[in-house]
Amino acid sequence: MKIIDLEPGDARLTADLLPVLLELRPHLTEELFLSVLDEGRGQGLRFTAAYDADGVCVGAAGWRIVATTSMVRKLYVDDLVTSAAARSGGVGHALLAHLEQHARAARCTALTLDSGTQRTDAHRFYFRERMAVTAFSFEKPLL
Repeated sequence: MKIIDLEPGDARLTADLLPVLLELRPHLTEELFLSVLDEGRGQGLRFTAAYDADGVCVGAAGWRIVATTSMVRKLYVDDLVTSAAARSGGVGHALLAHLEQHARAARCTALTLDSGTQRTDAHRFYFRERMAVTAFSFEKPLL
């Protein structure tokens, strides 16, 4: 497996990563994704892709390093998805390990993410990865 941090403007963001990301975020269109990339770049948004031995993108992670008063600096994972065909093959583990390296290099105090309450399979994975539930995430829809 090959893990690659994709730079802004890299054609693989839409050609390779977006189809995998759509498995988690089906509301995205290419136009909306590019808009989020453009705005998010200034907020530190980055994407990392996992490729199998055949060069097929099988995993995607969207992430950023955030300064907060509670943790000082953390790596926040916006998106973490493995393609359905590649699940249980170590892709998610490899992506999290790669992101943890980034977090340690940036002297982050934690790697965090939110996961929808309905995503019980993902929760089992996060527990296996030695992650803990440390907070509730509250939301008030505005649209």
